[in-house]
Amino acid sequence: MDLRSELLKSIWYGFTALDLEKSGKVSKSQLKVLSHNLCTVLCIPHDPIALEEHFRDDDDGPVSSQGYMPYLNKFILDKVGEGSFNKEDVDELCWTLTAKKNYQPDRGSNNVLPERDAFRLWCLFNFLSEDKYPLVMVADEVEYLLKKICMVMSIEFNCLELEDFLTQDRVQNNGVSVWVFLEMMNSGKITKGIDKSVISMAIEEVYREIVGDVLKEGYLWKKGHLRRNWKERWFTLRPSNLSYYTGEDRRDCQGNIMLDGNCCVEVLPDRDGKRCMFCLKTLSKTYEMSASDTKQRQEWTTAIQTAIRLNVDGKKSLHKDLKLKRREQREQREKRRQSKEEELQRLRALQEEREQKLGELELLKEAQKQAQALLEQDELRRRQQHEQLQQALQVQLREAEEARVSMQAEMALKEEEAERQRKRILELEEMQRRLEEALQQEIKARLDEEAFRYAQAGLLAEEEEKMKALMTLQEEQEDYIVKTEREKRELKQEMETKSRALEEAQRQLEEVRANRHRVDQDVVAAQRKLRQASTNVKHWNVQMNRLMRPIGPGGACLCEPGLTCRTVNFQTFLSLTKKHAQIIESLSKLPINSVGDTFNEGCTVA
Repeated sequence: MDLRSELLKSIWYGFTALDLEKSGKVSKSQLKVLSHNLCTVLCIPHDPIALEEHFRDDDDGPVSSQGYMPYLNKFILDKVGEGSFNKEDVDELCWTLTAKKNYQPDRGSNNVLPERDAFRLWCLFNFLSEDKYPLVMVADEVEYLLKKICMVMSIEFNCLELEDFLTQDRVQNNGVSVWVFLEMMNSGKITKGIDKSVISMAIEEVYREIVGDVLKEGYLWKKGHLRRNWKERWFTLRPSNLSYYTGEDRRDCQGNIMLDGNCCVEVLPDRDGKRCMFCLKTLSKTYEMSASDTKQRQEWTTAIQTAIRLNVDGKKSLHKDLKLKRREQREQREKRRQSKEEELQRLRALQEEREQKLGELELLKEAQKQAQALLEQDELRRRQQHEQLQQALQVQLREAEEARVSMQAEMALKEEEAERQRKRILELEEMQRRLEEALQQEIKARLDEEAFRYAQAGLLAEEEEKMKALMTLQEEQEDYIVKTEREKRELKQEMETKSRALEEAQRQLEEVRANRHRVDQDVVAAQRKLRQASTNVKHWNVQMNRLMRPIGPGGACLCEPGLTCRTVNFQTFLSLTKKHAQIIESLSKLPINSVGDTFNEGCTVA
């Protein structure tokens, strides 16, 4: 099913929603609004004149779906580029149009699904429906969708409720309409006693899996390429790419790994304190990841290999491929059913033919019995006649000689009649032989039929045993899925606790690092100021040494060459010495980070 077919299914609902009179036609003004909205959500330029030019011969009359299709294909669908728009926006537009007219559940009931869940079920229905209009979903696809939802909710699917629903008069022979399907979901027969939030989460997960082409989702530990540290990320696998996010809400995407035929998955041994490791190799990079347990690693590696295989086969969606396979299986089952019906009809014809032959055989037997009876009657009559003749001969012994000539003629006639009777007896014996041969053939055919029936009974028994084994494996799989879901919830709670502890430790580590950085800066500043203070102290010591050596009368000046000599009296020297001592004492009492500032201030005062 290509993109155009998917869009046409949603647009068909929007078109039929505008057909208020159910005549198959919609007014041009409504089609203008529908076309403008479609161009907006499909992110293509809208040509307001194209619709007028396309239907300029129809004036303002209504337009049928067949008349609107050429315009829709030429001016809208032919301009659509895959990936340039959000398919969910198109579905929401068409759902808004059709839900106002067709979806009117009993708001007072406690089982009514929220509007968002009804929309997602509508999208799932469109995806799984047959490519025929009006859109319907066959009973096998309805059962498949309900089993998926019940499996996510970890409940057992009730087939009896579905069978009761499918036997209703509103259910068509070739499938179920979306409004009847939503009415069944709102009735609460399938989800009786389950919280609405659980149902919403299950519908959301099935919607993302089937419509959103999400093969698998979950948390994995991923090793970085630069810092080489491990971080937990939420991964989402689709047939074309593997994306990972910071959290389950999928708001902050951290990376996107494109999948193609050059990618491969390998299982890695445990190292770096990580277990259940595997890697995804592409042409440019190798991504190392770690799962929570061996089962999760196996599921992830299998899902990624499935996505790579879909890319190699040129398939864009796993569930589209599965839908086609299920449709082929239904067609094969239908062919097998038809062949069985034809075989049954052929067997019925053979049975009728056999019964007909048996009837003919019975008729032949009856004819043989009648011929035997006639033969016995003739024989009895002949004997009676012979006795009568003997009596007549005895009575008319005297007349016998006289009538010998006539009697010889009569005897000749009797001999001819006896010859004819012998021939008739031979014909009856030949007929009996043929009847016996036909009876042998019938017995042989009956034995062959019994052998075929025994072979068919053996095949049916073998099929029943395989069905029982399959049901046993399915029950074991469902029990294992329930156990896995319980372990997953426990691991998820433990991971959340450890994640919160890790975040608190990281926060404290960042605070310690910040404090250490500030202390390092303060130490560097204090060292710089201390060096400056030491330089100033040395300078003042030199000055003080010079002042300690007074210049006598006629003595030479000890000032540096090139400097103007200045005479310092003894009182000035004492005041300078006292100030210098006070500065040194104040410096020794101050903390190390304020020594330089205080010393500079003291030097300024001096």
